[in-house]
Amino acid sequence: MDKIKNLNEVFAGIGELFISWLLAHGLKILFIAIGAFVLNKILRAFIGKTVRLTVVHDSGSSLEAEKKREDTLVQVIVTTMRIVIILLACLMILQELGVQIAPILAGAGIVGLAFGFGGQYLIRDVIAGLFIIMENQYRIGDVIRIEDTTGLVEEITLRKTTLRDIDGTVHHIQHGEIKKVSNLSKNFARVNFNIGIGYSSNLEKVIELVNSVGKTLAEDPKWKDSILKAPEFLRVDDMADSAIVIKILGETIPHMQWDVTGELRKRLIIAFHKEGIEIPFPQRVVHMVKE
Repeated sequence: MDKIKNLNEVFAGIGELFISWLLAHGLKILFIAIGAFVLNKILRAFIGKTVRLTVVHDSGSSLEAEKKREDTLVQVIVTTMRIVIILLACLMILQELGVQIAPILAGAGIVGLAFGFGGQYLIRDVIAGLFIIMENQYRIGDVIRIEDTTGLVEEITLRKTTLRDIDGTVHHIQHGEIKKVSNLSKNFARVNFNIGIGYSSNLEKVIELVNSVGKTLAEDPKWKDSILKAPEFLRVDDMADSAIVIKILGETIPHMQWDVTGELRKRLIIAFHKEGIEIPFPQRVVHMVKE
């Protein structure tokens, strides 16, 4: 009986200690968890509204494209804030459980110092990536040129952009290394090329023919949806040694400038041959000295 009484007293004491701990620390842990959850929800709503109000909109982009860009930016920022909130909540809970967090913070500081020099490049890439998304410099599916590399954007992360060039080669470019980027397919694109004709050609006739071929191409059911402005003669661009060089200019939807340019070149060659307009090639006259 004495043993049972002693056990009851032990269990009663444990129960009192547990209840006392719950009242002193358990409620705090519960409040910390609830506070972290609520703070995460509030920040998500606040960040979403802030991004949609402050992001720079592109007048040439559709509403769906703008929403995708905003959602991407919101997701990146919210994910980062969620990680910070979870880390802080875990440290506070550990402290309530009696774990000394000072050594943990000191260890984290040492590790952070050790990786500081390498981490600065990662931070640079991430910040540059945020600005790329926020300023809508380019999106997945755009054709861009970075330095001497041109390709289709297949993936954008905070750290890097992945391009695939016309040969199928994949290029991974860190955002911190990008100094200049050219978007070849934003809003619209241009047909822009030169062609040479012989000096004996009737220039007025050539101009009329070029404009006619461009207009016919723009009205073709197969191509009209891709052409925003019919290609036409712009100017005499150069008086070369063997040819008069004329410039032809037009506008197309993004990504179609190369296909339209190729079709226009084909039609101009056929039209020039039909009308007897010479497309010259470099020539050299050799004078033989008679002895």
